Amino acid sequence: MTELDPEINNRAMSYSDDGSEDPNNAAPPGRPLRHVDSLGRVFYHSNNPMIYSVILILLVEWFERFSYYGVAYTQTLYLTGAYDKDWNAGLSAVEASSLVSLSTAMAYTTTFIGALLADSLLGDYKTILVGCIVFYLPSLALITLTTVPSWLGDSFPTNYLAFAVLLWWPAGTGIVKSCINVFGAKQFHPLLQSQLIEQYYVQYYMCINVGSLLGILIIPIIAQHSITQAYLVPCSLLCLGIMIFVSGSSRYVKVPPKGELCGKKSSRGNGDVGLLKLFRITVLIVPFCMAYSQMPTTFIIQGSVLRRAFGVIDAASLNSSDAASVLVFGYITGSIIYPALAERNLKIPTTYKFAIGSALGALAILWALFVEYRMHTVYAATGEAISVLWQTPCYILIGWGEIFAVSSAYEVAFTASPPSQKVLASALNIFCIGGIPNVLCIGLYRVCGQWFMNSSGKAHLNTIEDYVEAHVYKYFVVLFVILLFGIVVNILPGVRGYVESMEDQAAELLKTPMITKRTAGEQSPLLPKHLQQQSPLLYRTSSMRVGPPSLHPHRHQMQEKFEKRLKKYLPLMKNGVFRANQPVQQALSMARAQDDGSPQQDLKHKETL
Repeated sequence: MTELDPEINNRAMSYSDDGSEDPNNAAPPGRPLRHVDSLGRVFYHSNNPMIYSVILILLVEWFERFSYYGVAYTQTLYLTGAYDKDWNAGLSAVEASSLVSLSTAMAYTTTFIGALLADSLLGDYKTILVGCIVFYLPSLALITLTTVPSWLGDSFPTNYLAFAVLLWWPAGTGIVKSCINVFGAKQFHPLLQSQLIEQYYVQYYMCINVGSLLGILIIPIIAQHSITQAYLVPCSLLCLGIMIFVSGSSRYVKVPPKGELCGKKSSRGNGDVGLLKLFRITVLIVPFCMAYSQMPTTFIIQGSVLRRAFGVIDAASLNSSDAASVLVFGYITGSIIYPALAERNLKIPTTYKFAIGSALGALAILWALFVEYRMHTVYAATGEAISVLWQTPCYILIGWGEIFAVSSAYEVAFTASPPSQKVLASALNIFCIGGIPNVLCIGLYRVCGQWFMNSSGKAHLNTIEDYVEAHVYKYFVVLFVILLFGIVVNILPGVRGYVESMEDQAAELLKTPMITKRTAGEQSPLLPKHLQQQSPLLYRTSSMRVGPPSLHPHRHQMQEKFEKRLKKYLPLMKNGVFRANQPVQQALSMARAQDDGSPQQDLKHKETL
């Protein structure tokens, strides 16, 4: 936490909607809350950002996730020819899984491009537009064109599809994904609305899962009839989402880039949680994310040879149960489990949350092994395939694990990262969620490639006969061992202690009040001038100062006593006696109960507040 320059109000400059300096320093309509950052830049926030602007950001993210999951979870079947046997890339199961994993890895790696553009060059808003208009939408259109026979050539346009799936589309996905959640969080006042940011991230994660749920549910069903029509749907909806996003341009708080990717070193560097330390925390979820990465790959391969449920639900459609699981267990965990623990003054450590997620991922892989056993047993007895619904628990367990592992990683990445590196921290977290795990899975596919071959030595597992001749279950055994390793690492006392120390440093920087000497004539950056003489002065990073001396002749001496008392009881905040975000009067009342001050002095303190 960095204290503001005493002269900051004399040189504060507000910024207009396009990020340029506004010499008039006037609050835009609908945004009365004023905020001054460490560089003296003034921004105005809405009283209700969720309704005023954030909902438009969530809508474009909803359309983006609908498009991404609808296309990504049908790519394996499209590449192997399950949707059109006459017009496809003709890839084997291993080749298709490797390509999809590589595409996902690229998407989660190009988030660093978004971080560079947002933090250094364009800002969040313009970077999101570049990602959507220059990369995302054109790449979706190109993928759609490859589904039309003879449109891009007499033979299947493998090169065009590879360019779109491996470069263009992942770039758009990574750029948008790295900025969109941070841009939404920046619409809230960092001090007055800090509690709303936590609620926003819950709603954000629910929103992306509703979008993915509908995308996974709708697009595969349409693809069974026409893959071209199926891919036209996300193209159209993303266009609509971009128009909605642009329509709210005047409502957004747009923080200009600082012109540097890594930011300046904090003046309180010993307490700063750097990106390297943050990486050491988020990398702990890699084992779980390797299990998560199986949903669009090996789970699809396994389910592609199973019998469709009710004639329409195939392996790709079944992925919707993962998003449904996130919504259901997200509500149960956030509304029932966490509040019940909080009432008993209990909190699950972050590493234990990662361990729980890894355990649920291990159970998902264990169920996939049971499905393997069931497939082989039934086929040996009847020569038929079992229903694809047998895979449902795999997706449900993965979705429940996301609540503990992935959502916790998002929260840590935002709250523990330096203020000037929020997007870069988001990109680093997303890279650990999807980049590293998918690269590891690609290597694992190569090492275990022989287990995906039938008795003829081919990796085409398009029928139940070919599948039971392979040894895919051995691949799942290896994954299960990796997840057990993830559980053990996250419950080690040393790992827990390290992560908790990093979180404590970040919490201290964010919540500890900084009491400083009052400057004569000082004005609040948050309150109108006519309230300056009778209100406490609130500063960013949760510091407080009492306003200018005008109500009491001995106000300055009283302020010094106030500071000494509050400093005396700051250690109680860390010990849980009372929290830093409690009302100031409640904190002072506890301090007065232990103090020897006279009633008259207490009365003067009350008048001061």
